[in-house]
Amino acid sequence: MRKLVAAIDLGTSKVVCLVGEKTDAGIKIIAMSEAPTKGISRGEVINIQSALDSMMPTIRNVENAIGEQINDVFIGIAGQGIKCIQGTNQTTRVNPDEYITPEEIEQITEAMYTNFSTDGDEVIHAVPQSYNIDDFMGNNEPVGMIGKQIYSNFKLFTGKKTSSQLRKNVLSRAGLNVSGTYLGPFASAMAVLGEDEKEVGVALLDIGAGTTDLIIIHENAIRYAAVIPFGGNCITEDVKQGCGVSSRVAEQLKVERGSCMSSTAPDKQVKIPGIGGREDKYIHVKNLAEIIESRVEEIIEAAMYEIEKSGYRDKITAGLVITGGSSYLANLQPFVKFITGMDAKLAYPMRTLSEVDVNINRPSISTAVGLVIMGFAELEKMEKKGRAFRTTTPSPAKKEAASGFVKDEKNELPAKDEPKEAAKKSPSWGEKLSGFFGAIKSDNVFNDNEA
Repeated sequence: MRKLVAAIDLGTSKVVCLVGEKTDAGIKIIAMSEAPTKGISRGEVINIQSALDSMMPTIRNVENAIGEQINDVFIGIAGQGIKCIQGTNQTTRVNPDEYITPEEIEQITEAMYTNFSTDGDEVIHAVPQSYNIDDFMGNNEPVGMIGKQIYSNFKLFTGKKTSSQLRKNVLSRAGLNVSGTYLGPFASAMAVLGEDEKEVGVALLDIGAGTTDLIIIHENAIRYAAVIPFGGNCITEDVKQGCGVSSRVAEQLKVERGSCMSSTAPDKQVKIPGIGGREDKYIHVKNLAEIIESRVEEIIEAAMYEIEKSGYRDKITAGLVITGGSSYLANLQPFVKFITGMDAKLAYPMRTLSEVDVNINRPSISTAVGLVIMGFAELEKMEKKGRAFRTTTPSPAKKEAASGFVKDEKNELPAKDEPKEAAKKSPSWGEKLSGFFGAIKSDNVFNDNEA
């Protein structure tokens, strides 16, 4: 029987539906569909019907591609309501001379999800930081030790219950069951970060359309997370206001002619065709870069504030890793390095898959790919407990598709980053999970003109 996992990333600007298959070589994405979204603002569902209408074509496209009907999906959650708080647990063992078992540690972790939930918030992830076993402090691997008292330290990542429920309502109306909900940046980290980076310390910056998510990982554990309420849409809005153009043209200007560094921008003008027969207008490329640079600098400075606040600034040896749909901006990597003084790189979800299609190898797909990876980890846990899991069932009417990678033909995505070359075969997904949790394509309407 094929082992399949389906995931849906319902973001501010686009929805991505993926299906992955577990093979002997690892995880392979066998079908993908994406389309622009409506009804989502800053990562949160505000109109269930609009979000549903945006999502349904992607689900049908993927079902047609694999010839089966999707039943269960894993979803990501984001938004400004995400918080990071400290949590502790103290457990007195009945038989202190017996070895601490994985089941005991799992029970302690599960208790954190209920003990720290409130009327308005719920714990989405409970990430263990360390364990004190009697007089032995700061242990990361308590299984196999003996002792009477287990004092556990956790970082709890919470979100608004209403936000999670609204997403589940959208999926429920689509006839889908939600098998697991994960924070979007956690999923992105699973898709783009290497084991060495997670060990020595790394900060992941996931720049989306509505928000920018930050997580810090050190010694293979997530230590901190924050949401910055600015993203690619804010940059587009600044360009729109600063250049006096429509949102569509502003997005095209940002993607095709924009840059994060005004000092390196060419001394040229871009001609914008007039609207409704009006005269053409000219935009200075350097002025455009200044607008973009100002907003991106604000995003990066907000991220650095959160990094300093976390207390892990000096432990981020691997520097900043940047991903997300708005990370394609020209000169973003050197600009981030210049502003922060830290090493920075742009990351793609290539290293975690057995085979990488160019449609998948884009930073805008990082979260969706990570959801599939986390879904397989959950599937493995369920199988160990003897629980059945069926992602798909045979479709009543199987349809053949020319390719498993499709997008909504009615609407072009507002922006699309350039694909990279496929990576070489990487280690198995199981090895990479170890320790972690426990250009829009458009007509060329612009013409360059020398100033």
